[in-house]
Amino acid sequence: MKRFGMLLLTVLVAAMPLMAATKLPVMRITTSTTIGNREKVPAQMQAGDYNGAIGIKLRGNSSLSFNQKKYTIELRDENGKEQDFPLMGMPAHSQWVLLAPYNDVSMMRDPLAFQLWRDMGHWGPRTKMVELYIDEDYRGIYILCEAIKRGEQRVNVSKLKKTDVEGRELTGGYILRIDAYDQDDATFTSKVPGIGEGIMTSQIVWSCIYPKKKKLQAEQLAYIQAFVDSVELTIQSAHFTDPQWGYARYIDVPSFVDYFIHTELSLNADGYKRSAYFYKEKDKEDGTIGKLFAGPVWDYNLAYGNCNFCNANNIEAWCFEGGNTQPTPALWQRLLQDPAFRKAVKMRYKALRKGILSDKAINKYIKTQVTLLHPYVDRHFEKYPELLVTEEQKANSIPQGFGGFSFGGFPPMGNDSIPKGFGGFPFGGFPPMGNDSIPHGVGGFPFGGFPPMGNDSIPKGFGGFPFGGFPPMGNDSIPHGVGGFPFGGFPPMGDAPMPGGFGGFGAFGDAISWFAAYRVSSYDEEITVLREWLSNRLAFLDRNIERFDQDFEPRIQELKERTIPQFNGFPFFQ
Repeated sequence: MKRFGMLLLTVLVAAMPLMAATKLPVMRITTSTTIGNREKVPAQMQAGDYNGAIGIKLRGNSSLSFNQKKYTIELRDENGKEQDFPLMGMPAHSQWVLLAPYNDVSMMRDPLAFQLWRDMGHWGPRTKMVELYIDEDYRGIYILCEAIKRGEQRVNVSKLKKTDVEGRELTGGYILRIDAYDQDDATFTSKVPGIGEGIMTSQIVWSCIYPKKKKLQAEQLAYIQAFVDSVELTIQSAHFTDPQWGYARYIDVPSFVDYFIHTELSLNADGYKRSAYFYKEKDKEDGTIGKLFAGPVWDYNLAYGNCNFCNANNIEAWCFEGGNTQPTPALWQRLLQDPAFRKAVKMRYKALRKGILSDKAINKYIKTQVTLLHPYVDRHFEKYPELLVTEEQKANSIPQGFGGFSFGGFPPMGNDSIPKGFGGFPFGGFPPMGNDSIPHGVGGFPFGGFPPMGNDSIPKGFGGFPFGGFPPMGNDSIPHGVGGFPFGGFPPMGDAPMPGGFGGFGAFGDAISWFAAYRVSSYDEEITVLREWLSNRLAFLDRNIERFDQDFEPRIQELKERTIPQFNGFPFFQ
């Protein structure tokens, strides 16, 4: 009996590291002031081996209205200065992100996307699933991950100093992004119009995020803008396929091939046009041009079948063909006109399908994540019960939309030409008013908003005031930068319990319905849906990429400038 007891103890001790490795870590943050979305405020954090000072702020745009918030974290020393630390076993750095998987019930779409990108041979944010407490209040399951920053263990480009304003030193490195932007970003506008059907503008705006605007010199911004111009104009030129003077002179083709495969697999509604990152290396000592790389990848919580717009719920759609929100850079459709690029995509995809992108490998990753999260998901859904719906709710649901009457608009007004279920004027806008530059069928001003009114501080897109709402009106409870009333609705009327307009959040009375292509009643059901979706999407790519060096011809959209028309207000506003 004594020998059996010792043997049992030995087995248990041997198993302890494995048990500890699968336990979800806890992060605890203690604040002394309200966390806002402007400046980082001081706080204390205990996470793994780290127990010290941080700066923290909210992050995101539409997600600021969600019950579960996202955060940016900066590790600090006792003097309030940035300090690097290997948080939760990841390589040391001072900048970190807490992603809230609020509208991703699987809680693994971002980690899956990052893992696939790393497995494809690139740097992608490493992640750690955690449970978060702020001031002892349980906030649910979060994704702690690396921020996209320059560094030897992150985006490993050369460091640029303020004095690097000429010669080879000027040429790199830079980290660029196509995304929403504000006055803190150093931006420039593409010389090539973007594509998309129903978009109000074709303007593509690039941001230089490394170096930051406050450190970026005028010569450096001028250089990287000229370089991007060269890339885009060359890709659109008649000689773009030339092996010496074409696009391969400027871009790292393998990274663009991988980025294409990764994005098309995900069917990301924001694919190519939002959260799209690039980086440029410094020129080589022998004079060889330092090339532009696609990636790293970011923001996939609405990917993999989890979104109801931009064809993201159409398993047979292509992201490169553009959507009906932001313009998609035309370089992707142009690259596919080169038989050599299509062949490279086909060969790379077939190789990935034998390993990284095999059904077996992807299902193994999902199983591992489910095993890790399953003991904790009930507590998460108790905190956010709106994430799951009953079977009765699903059976009686109407199409989800962006607020109140689906898509935030007015109810149908006796016009049979307006599709029912889309809130009267599609997407909540006003009907076209004799201006042919406004796409018909998109409701005049997309997403229910008004066009820009000469205020450059208002980000372009979605009808001037972001997401079609009115600007904030002195109400601090309305997230700034989300257009006042979220997604173009009116504020609650009377005892209406939900923000937004006429019921605010659509079919189920919650923010998930803004974007959701479907709803589930349990975590297990969500995992089943995700597995099936990935299998079907891969089968679609199998069939079509096989034809890439044979008879595949991409759908080509004509490049044309689209500008938001001048708007002088309605009579009753004057």
